[in-house]
Amino acid sequence: MNPKRILVVGAGHVGLYAALRLSKKLSSREAEVIVVDPQPHMTYQPFLPEAAAGNISPRHSVVPLRRELRKCKVVAGAVKRIDHDRKTAVVQPISGPAREIPYDHVVVAPGSVSRTLPIPGLHEHGIGFKTIGEAIYLRNHVLDRLDVAAATADPRVRRSALTFTFVGGGYAGIEALAEMEDMARDALKYYPELQPEDMRWVLVEATQRVLPEVDRDMGAYTVQQLLKRNMDIRLDTRLESCVDGVVKLSDGDSFSSDTIVWTAGVKPSPMLDATDFPRDERRRVTCLPTLQVVDGDRVLDGAWSAGDCAAVPDLTKEPGNYCSPSAQHAVRQAARMADNIVNVIRGREPVDYKHKHAGSVASLGLHKGVAQVYGIKMTGWPAWFMHRTYHMSRIPSFNRKVRVVVDWSLAFFLKREVVALGQLHDPREEFVEASQPVGATRV
Repeated sequence: MNPKRILVVGAGHVGLYAALRLSKKLSSREAEVIVVDPQPHMTYQPFLPEAAAGNISPRHSVVPLRRELRKCKVVAGAVKRIDHDRKTAVVQPISGPAREIPYDHVVVAPGSVSRTLPIPGLHEHGIGFKTIGEAIYLRNHVLDRLDVAAATADPRVRRSALTFTFVGGGYAGIEALAEMEDMARDALKYYPELQPEDMRWVLVEATQRVLPEVDRDMGAYTVQQLLKRNMDIRLDTRLESCVDGVVKLSDGDSFSSDTIVWTAGVKPSPMLDATDFPRDERRRVTCLPTLQVVDGDRVLDGAWSAGDCAAVPDLTKEPGNYCSPSAQHAVRQAARMADNIVNVIRGREPVDYKHKHAGSVASLGLHKGVAQVYGIKMTGWPAWFMHRTYHMSRIPSFNRKVRVVVDWSLAFFLKREVVALGQLHDPREEFVEASQPVGATRV
């Protein structure tokens, strides 16, 4: 029997977990698993706020693909086109010419990207919070703004440097805001020129509540806790402009802010535009509960999808509802999809994916949190502990679990690192300046 070729597009939560399970359940005589992703690692996104705040090392929030997927073939590159009618994908490696990869089964899991709006100035001044690079940049930028504020004698420059604006009140926005404020407040111990009340942390949310995944009382509790920390919470308010760093809101207020973080939702990866897979009105790949791609009433042979980019019916709710774009669903969908591919290869029927959302946990900074799991609601330290315990158990590989626990353990005895490594973002600047001819003027 010729081994089936399984192409996994994307190595996020779905891609990594699916490839890992396929490589364990199928022998080399049954299948060859090929994973294509531009990055050499999978980012465990729930740990981005902790990595940005310095609670864990950024390296420990990512999982190296080649270490974990030793039985798979890993291709570092981007999928430029998928022609499922021919069952081929065009892959552009990091270097060299593009090449075609034929397949028998394809797992379409490129994930999602930040869903931005055509707001003036957002492209020039905003920063997202979906990648490890963005998390590291935000950490360095916030600490750099503290240095700017401490060194300047201009009150306008200081106000702008110490104004931090976060747009979006979902889990990403709330956790990023809370963790970064916690870190900055800690860092002010080393800035005698600055006081905590000098900082202004602003949350802009277009709806009337935060954390829509939990009950309203838990969202209200979160707002109350943020207000106690003197944060400026703007609900039912939209960002209308941020040209030249001047934030203008729909409630008529405007102020200068050197830091504008956009966390207002996600959308399926634009890579899907270069495929012939059917899409719904939100541009997600249409799927059956078995995670097979479906075009109307026709099931596409050998095509599978899951995660943020897929419209997977939620069988625990009324018809017309779909699984939310969360890590909780992505990990379980990956396992179900891998098992279904194994079933099809071995001549068995695929099984529907069905999982009732267990709830959500969120960190609001060190020793602070909110959780609603299986109807049980917790706040404060217990919720924070549950948040850490849950995500530590979910990050792939024993290696990463140990490293994360060691980071947390050291934090009990050592002070938080609050140094900015701004040169990471432009490492050649000093070399370029030093290598200029004598007397040359730098432009």
